[in-house]
Amino acid sequence: MSLPVLVIGNKNYSSWSLRPWLLLRHFGVAFEEVRLLLDAPDFTAQARRHSPTGKVPALHDGGVHVWDSLAICEYANERWLDGRGWPADLAVRALARAAAAEMHSGFVALRTQLPMNSRRTPDAYTWDEAAQRDIDRVQALWRQLRAAHGAGGDFLFGGFGIVDAMYAPVAIRFEGYGVEVDDTARAYLQALFALPAMREWRSAAVAETESVADTDRLRKPL
Repeated sequence: MSLPVLVIGNKNYSSWSLRPWLLLRHFGVAFEEVRLLLDAPDFTAQARRHSPTGKVPALHDGGVHVWDSLAICEYANERWLDGRGWPADLAVRALARAAAAEMHSGFVALRTQLPMNSRRTPDAYTWDEAAQRDIDRVQALWRQLRAAHGAGGDFLFGGFGIVDAMYAPVAIRFEGYGVEVDDTARAYLQALFALPAMREWRSAAVAETESVADTDRLRKPL
């Protein structure tokens, strides 16, 4: 039987690709990886062969084609994870989904002004009040979830799940731009960075030879 195929962008820059990739790798789901270069002249044309939106990521599992990070995570949860991607309790699961959806559709200033760059190290880069409000909201949400539901492990709802995969690129952003974080966020970042799958992604990102020119100035929410 053929392996599912996950189509992604550069590991250094593609935050949306990281999310389903990390979930699948963490839970040991075997898949074939196809990596497209985000700044290639024919990127959109290549991506449209895999996704109707011309964007990454996209998942192909036999005759099933799924695009969008969160949709891929939901499909993977039902197809391979036996529901382990979300908390077991209905009410808690609803809260986890709300937190994941907030990341999926919100924090535009944060995503735009602090684009993911796995090779980045902190410097004098600055962001505006809108991005800082997003940063503050992320940390407040993490504090809330860890305090109420994190007792069973090091992640937002104890064990690693879809909601953590959704926030994993934020951890890379916070580290790369030198964002000041509280103790809860610092411990959470350490837990994410300690994941073997996260270490694998970051090592591969650092080893990439391609670069999207001047990503700080372009500020594209990849």
